[in-house]
Amino acid sequence: MTINEKLVEELAHLSRLSFENEAKTEMMNDMNRMLNFVEKLNELNTDNVEPLIYMNEEFNIIRVDEVISEITREEGLKNAPKRDSDYFRVPKVIG
Repeated sequence: MTINEKLVEELAHLSRLSFENEAKTEMMNDMNRMLNFVEKLNELNTDNVEPLIYMNEEFNIIRVDEVISEITREEGLKNAPKRDSDYFRVPKVIG
């Protein structure tokens, strides 16, 4: 597959971009180089290569999620400048 001027114009329209003639030529060259690189990768023999799922063999060790109540509600609200019976009171930010 090769990138031509018509394809660049279609892609530019879909992405809402506009290219001058010089930039369009540069874009065609860049896209053709990318396609050539991908075609070069297709030459590799990957028959016995397993898909890469993780970069290393280590797994994330996650601690058990346990609910621990360290302070009471009253202790948490004790130093609040404004509070209701069970909640912090804050200024209204949405009109």
